[in-house]
Amino acid sequence: MIYDGDCNFCTLWVHRWQYTTGDHLDYLPFQDPSVAARFPELPRGQFETAVQLIEADGGVYGGAEAIFRALDHHPREGWLLDWYEHSPVFARVTEWGYRVVAGHRGFFSALTRLGWGRHIEPPTHNLVRWVFLRSLGLIYLVAFVSLWVQIIGLVGSNGIQSASSAMATMRHRADAQHLGLKRYHLVPTLCWFKATDGFLKFQCAAGATLAVVLIIGVAPAPCLFLLWLIYLSLTTVCSEFLSFQWDNLLLETGFLAIFLAPLQLWPRLCRGAPPSRLVLWLLRWLLFKLMFQSGCVKLLSGDPAWRQLTALTFHYETQPLPTWIGWYAHQLPVWAQRASAATMFGIELLVPFLIFAPRRPRQFACLVLVVFQGLIFLTGNYCFFNLLTVALCLLLLDDAALKPLVRAFVRKFLSPGPAQVAGAPWNAFLPHLERPLFPSSLARRPSPVNLRTWPVQFTVPLAAIAVVTALMQFSGMFRVPVPWPRPVLAVYGWLEPFRSFNSYGLFAVMTTSRTEIIIEGSDDGVIWRAYEFKYKPGDVKRRPGFVEPHQPRLDWQMWFAALGTHRHNPWLVNCCVRLLQGSPPMLALLERNPFPTAPPRYIRAVVCDYRFTDFAARRKTGAWWRREEKGEYLPAFSLADVR
Repeated sequence: MIYDGDCNFCTLWVHRWQYTTGDHLDYLPFQDPSVAARFPELPRGQFETAVQLIEADGGVYGGAEAIFRALDHHPREGWLLDWYEHSPVFARVTEWGYRVVAGHRGFFSALTRLGWGRHIEPPTHNLVRWVFLRSLGLIYLVAFVSLWVQIIGLVGSNGIQSASSAMATMRHRADAQHLGLKRYHLVPTLCWFKATDGFLKFQCAAGATLAVVLIIGVAPAPCLFLLWLIYLSLTTVCSEFLSFQWDNLLLETGFLAIFLAPLQLWPRLCRGAPPSRLVLWLLRWLLFKLMFQSGCVKLLSGDPAWRQLTALTFHYETQPLPTWIGWYAHQLPVWAQRASAATMFGIELLVPFLIFAPRRPRQFACLVLVVFQGLIFLTGNYCFFNLLTVALCLLLLDDAALKPLVRAFVRKFLSPGPAQVAGAPWNAFLPHLERPLFPSSLARRPSPVNLRTWPVQFTVPLAAIAVVTALMQFSGMFRVPVPWPRPVLAVYGWLEPFRSFNSYGLFAVMTTSRTEIIIEGSDDGVIWRAYEFKYKPGDVKRRPGFVEPHQPRLDWQMWFAALGTHRHNPWLVNCCVRLLQGSPPMLALLERNPFPTAPPRYIRAVVCDYRFTDFAARRKTGAWWRREEKGEYLPAFSLADVR
């Protein structure tokens, strides 16, 4: 192929075509002296107006046809030439488009650099996948370890809700209804086989171990499947405490990641086959869905606080577990809070569309979303949600963008210093980042179907299901009646128990006041002493702290319980019963037990209104909160009343 070597726009796109066609074609600028000698019959002006393809049989083609015939040397791009040869309309439109671009090369060159930069060749994602899977392994590790230290107090035999009792009840109902094997689909949990305290701990330990194995990089696909299965099992049996949107997000991300991972025992970064593009775009679609739906639900809920941009004037104060930085953010003037809310809507409703844009706008979207998650991380405790969203944002990059960041990180934090052993493992990793991540022969042959990851017969139905379920969720969100076919509804219903295709939307309706439940015990029914929780507001002088990425499930659930009554939250009554019994697993979830020698005779719960103090009040009293008791939440009772 002969092209204009003095045109930057032509040179950029020739690099991309050369990457695609490999060694099948030679690319020469017409300024090369050998061109005139080899093709004296072709006038120079013909080369200046359009690229020329000269076939071995002597055929000469120019313009759009030359490009399509050149790309036909790659099996994935032959459809363009077929359309050109069999559709006169397509041929005329593409030739017209070629003339427009050729006549305005300067403009389209600037547009190309704006969209793609200097890396216009098809991107690779081997390093991106390597970093993403290890990030996901780290998040799984945090999730399982966080749950491990709480699960017996939450759903153990002496916990708030006994998993063994619940499974016994479900087993009895399944037998009564003759469900057979269907029970495992309707209630997908490994606790059908055993629901003892030891088995609950074993599942957490197995999940943490598999997460470490995933971080190391051994058998990533089987590890991811088992991690998804165990986390699904625990979210099912702990449904009262693991029903948050980030639990669903981890299940959905982990399920899609199974198909992104290489199907090898020990995949090599530099020699592994490229990840499936289809699954990569499904994960990007998940990020789009997460962000865009979060913005939509705020506007569609009809909450005037969001529509008037005043929600952030009390969000930092009323969110479940604020941080001390959130206290300072609450002190900002109203105009700054309104500006922050407007910026948030711009990020959640507009920036997600850049996910589907060319390389540079997509990188900009990654930067904005990561900074946005960082601000959320600083002002509120949302366990591993921010880390998981940032991990999804990494998939907006490609190897060319990520490699300098990883190289700088390795050199600064992980490369051995003079006091370290010279043969440290990261010494072996760093050279891979100094050269291409894969051999040039492999780089020149990108394959849309990775036979060493997952065959297309799995990923195509997966993509169809993910897109259709998302469209169903969007139609429900925007209240658009769509007559979905019965088979589609049946598939959607069948998938629902697995919590792996979800809708999202945080804080659709903003709470404007903070009500805290204070649990108190008494020996005589006259003098009451309060139980202190580890992280939720209690003592007004205790500074709001950082607990993320750990999630104290009980503290979080207390925030939701305060939005209703004790009749809507029977688990809270069970919690109080365990305190009357002096249950050690239950007490381990608390910061301070005011009855260290023996449990109280009576217990009750009252509600108090909590509000942040201002600078003057905190300087004077040292208190971060103002508290005002509002009344009774749960009437006083004893174990005799329970019996």
